[in-house]
Amino acid sequence: MKLTWIDVRSLKGAKKAIIEESVHQRIDGVVSNSLSDLKGLPPTVKKVFFPQGKELPAEMGPADVVILSDDRQGERTELAKAHPTIEFGRFVEIIDAETLEEACEASRQEKWAVLLFRDPTKIPLEIVLAAAARAEGNIITVATDVEEATIIFGVLEHGSEGVMVAPGKVGDATQLKAAAMAQPGELQLTEMEVVSTAHIGMGERACVDTCSHFREDEGILVGSHSKGMILCVSETHPLPYMPTRPFRVNAGAIMSYTISGENDRTNYLSELMAGSKVLAVDVKGQTRVVTVGRVKIESRPLISIDAVAPDGRTANLILQDDWHVRVLGPGGAVLNSTELKAGDKVLGYLPTADRHVGYAIDEFCIEK
Repeated sequence: MKLTWIDVRSLKGAKKAIIEESVHQRIDGVVSNSLSDLKGLPPTVKKVFFPQGKELPAEMGPADVVILSDDRQGERTELAKAHPTIEFGRFVEIIDAETLEEACEASRQEKWAVLLFRDPTKIPLEIVLAAAARAEGNIITVATDVEEATIIFGVLEHGSEGVMVAPGKVGDATQLKAAAMAQPGELQLTEMEVVSTAHIGMGERACVDTCSHFREDEGILVGSHSKGMILCVSETHPLPYMPTRPFRVNAGAIMSYTISGENDRTNYLSELMAGSKVLAVDVKGQTRVVTVGRVKIESRPLISIDAVAPDGRTANLILQDDWHVRVLGPGGAVLNSTELKAGDKVLGYLPTADRHVGYAIDEFCIEK
């Protein structure tokens, strides 16, 4: 999970409420230039003293981390001796090639490197992340708001270890923590056995074209019911009459569910549009969020596939009835939908919660 630091140095009237919100939301660090703000914070919150432009006190007791600007690096050795329990980090403001090199150096050497990029482009951050790829410290990037923090989390696919945001109001800390927790993780896929297939006539199916290049063992989860989905592979694998389209998943009938890339929701395929987020999943259950660039809905013949898990739970998937539309099986086996038969094994995902407008909910619900 990405680290979240809330910077309260410029706050006035709402400071107390925002600090309380940050503690409640388990924000990783509170940053202040006043030690009094850090007193009384629980051990679950890292107390970050950032005295930028202020005189350093002789005693920095409550602080866990002290961030020093470049003009104070000369004091570093003596401060570390005087405060052996405190971790020291370095702040760098990047405005040109020289300060960019300083940021790269800090990111390679420091336990904590707090970086402020003055230009809106993310290319300097990309350079720093590449330069510090094997470093063991933490890069905390200053973000202007939660939206920029979300972008920073995805730079070079990995992003910096954390962000520091000065909240404008109560609620921003909650949104920042949610954005950090939204980073994809791992799903428990289940090996399921096909029990039947049926040609069910015409209907509308959706091709989900994303802005990402899928791997050969990767696709999206699709199912007719919210509690059972099957892993549909992308068009990364060769086709006899057309070039591969590694950005596309020929996903299924338009009423089918897939997993959104945001807030653990599901979406109907018919709801997706340019800019939507969906969860890409590989055969090991590893996930990442990808952005939809286009959804193509067209009338096609359809095939219905029923599968059962070892514990008896079931999944149904309705796909375009065509050989080139495929699903994934154990070990990354690529299975053509029209050739599936009883006894074949596919990979599925079996959520336990029912859904209401895409959100998980504990209520009585029957899908069939």
